[in-house]
Amino acid sequence: MEDEERRGELGDNDAPVEEALESSFDRIVEEGAQRLHRTWPSVVVTGLFGGIEVCLGVMAYLAVEHETGSRLLAGLAFSIGLVALLLAKSELFTEGFLVPIAAVAAKEAPAGQLFKLWLGTLAGNLVGGWCVMWLVMAAFPEWGGNVIDSAAHYALAPLSLQTAALAVLGGSTITLMTRMQHGTDSMAGKIVAAVGCGFVLAGLPLFHSVLDSLIIFGAIHAGAAFGYLQWWNWFWYTALFNVLGGLVLVTALRLVRAKELIQERREDVESKEDPASGDEPPRAAR
Repeated sequence: MEDEERRGELGDNDAPVEEALESSFDRIVEEGAQRLHRTWPSVVVTGLFGGIEVCLGVMAYLAVEHETGSRLLAGLAFSIGLVALLLAKSELFTEGFLVPIAAVAAKEAPAGQLFKLWLGTLAGNLVGGWCVMWLVMAAFPEWGGNVIDSAAHYALAPLSLQTAALAVLGGSTITLMTRMQHGTDSMAGKIVAAVGCGFVLAGLPLFHSVLDSLIIFGAIHAGAAFGYLQWWNWFWYTALFNVLGGLVLVTALRLVRAKELIQERREDVESKEDPASGDEPPRAAR
């Protein structure tokens, strides 16, 4: 008996992949399509909320590092920010790789919508984070030394093999977190994914274009010797390699794994656009 036929006998679904993968893929595509069909104001406001809410994690990071001097403990505390993003339904720029690209691959949204989502979310993240970090440093000026030391690790880092690798790993880690959260219906499981990835991102620390920008903004507000030019010189390559890590190490491989489901979705969409092309009902209705 062929492996594909045997797999079908063992599962309850008629899709060419495991049931868990099919269910997760459906959630990803449906959410991606919803995100991509937002208006510009909705995209920017959602990104603004993301930048504001993740600052909760940055505050926790700075507080723990100030009191303990431990970057690993501070990284664990930072995960509060990713839990806040999860529960508040806001998002970061680097969460917009797997989910919306899967929707585009399945022809549930045009590719041009990706750039609206990415640019609007990124702008909202940075503006919201900049404003809240000003408030944080005004409220806790005693953290100035800690935030400047932490920010120097990023802002003064030149482009090199090491920094590129740190940025690739940062992008892949946050994208993997998104995949793990969509792979389960358990809220406890989603929170564990946020805590684990938050610890890895901030505790090691990896390079993340948005999260680390907030630390740099805090340092600039606190009077650091470096400024926005140094931030930009670090930001452009970090964002680029974050995208590379998220797309190549996670998104592309996941889409290859779900290629049969993508093809089914594409055929469903094409049949809806051209009802005369066939009588086969959409898979979701079967």
